[in-house]
Amino acid sequence: MARKIRKLKMKKIQPLHTLQPNAAGIDVGATEIFVSVPQDRDVEHVRCFTTFTDDLHKAARWLKKCEIKSVAMESTGVYWIPVFQILDAHGFDVMLVNAHHVKNVPGRKTDVEDCQWIQYLHSVGLLRGSFRPGQDICSVRSLLRHRGNLIKIASTHVQHMQKSLTQMNVQIHNVISDITGVTGLTIMDAIVDGQRNLNKLANLKDPRIKASKDTIKKSLKGDYRPEHIFTLKQALQSYRHYRQMIYECDIEIEKHLKDLESRIEPDQPARPPGDIKPRGNAPNFDLKHHMHRLLGTDLTLVDGIDVGTAHTIFTEVGPDLSCFPTPAHFCSWLGLCPNNKISGGKILSSKTKPGSNRVAQVLRMASISLLRSRSYLGEFYRRMRAKSGAPKAITATAHKLARIVYHLIKYQKAFDQSVFNKEQEMHKIRMEKNLRKQAKYLGYQIVPAVTMS
Repeated sequence: MARKIRKLKMKKIQPLHTLQPNAAGIDVGATEIFVSVPQDRDVEHVRCFTTFTDDLHKAARWLKKCEIKSVAMESTGVYWIPVFQILDAHGFDVMLVNAHHVKNVPGRKTDVEDCQWIQYLHSVGLLRGSFRPGQDICSVRSLLRHRGNLIKIASTHVQHMQKSLTQMNVQIHNVISDITGVTGLTIMDAIVDGQRNLNKLANLKDPRIKASKDTIKKSLKGDYRPEHIFTLKQALQSYRHYRQMIYECDIEIEKHLKDLESRIEPDQPARPPGDIKPRGNAPNFDLKHHMHRLLGTDLTLVDGIDVGTAHTIFTEVGPDLSCFPTPAHFCSWLGLCPNNKISGGKILSSKTKPGSNRVAQVLRMASISLLRSRSYLGEFYRRMRAKSGAPKAITATAHKLARIVYHLIKYQKAFDQSVFNKEQEMHKIRMEKNLRKQAKYLGYQIVPAVTMS
């Protein structure tokens, strides 16, 4: 419910030129929000509401009464999400702004002055809203991020298993490559159940394991203490519990993906669930088919981009890139462009701006995977790496991948490696020219190789 604000000194801000006359500002907190409207809309033009759902609806009705059409707020943790969703449901144009863009002027900092300052900046057109995809894409994004957290927790329990085995001096996790595979889990289950016969434990190995039975027997000989057996048992139970949660999360993600509208229908139908054999932490359904259908293009044809990268791109930006007029705008939003700081006509710094954009992160990971690729993108990465070092090469290659992804998604075109043929030819010409210069400087002459018939 709205409550009266203590007698605080409210600054009377007189904007010079108002571009948004029906603008409001909100300072979001964990337990209460402060809402400011133009001074001529209400005698009490700054109000405080608690963050209970009913009170947020009351705040929305008060904003309607004050004839507010647009609302600006800071992206404070996750506290802004219910406020954003309720105001959006009431028909307001809600603008989520970066906290760095609304820093208050020097002086005392209070919640009242903060919401007034946000309202003032929004009314004079000095705020720019952050990009946020549609609600249907945000639903899939929330599930994907939750799935990533489950994978991290499951990996923590794998470390607990390894710790328990090490404390018992059981070296099975150093003999087989994956302790969470068929052989590793089967042997650990037998150890927890009380099996100590080394021959019987070694016979549990899968035929695909390269290590011999004698090596496995030697690795299984240890000091089986009850306290470490207990911790191993709980780690196994926790790991299986989170793997089951990941499986259920995959079912929910696939359900949401099926409800989304297709941009194209791929030529190849989706594979039946029985034919899918996920590797590692891959989902348990044909994610590649869904990404091709929803994005309108197969991003996995681009060297370095796998289906997981395509899924992250889809959940973070969606299939509609109309809010980014050009590839330069898209790369700037990703933080892959030089952030030039110029003073006195001189560039003081051109480093990319700091940020944790998830799309930029996966594109950087895709760039690293191109180290041994024989494609044009692989050659570009190695050339930039030799020229400027690994960090700059990763950013430059991620920038190039971002422009390719933008073009493929926006225009729904298939990736064509041949478009880089001209650039490859130009690169070969430059290399030959440089070689001839070096040979001439050293007193040699380059002669083309003669192919023998």
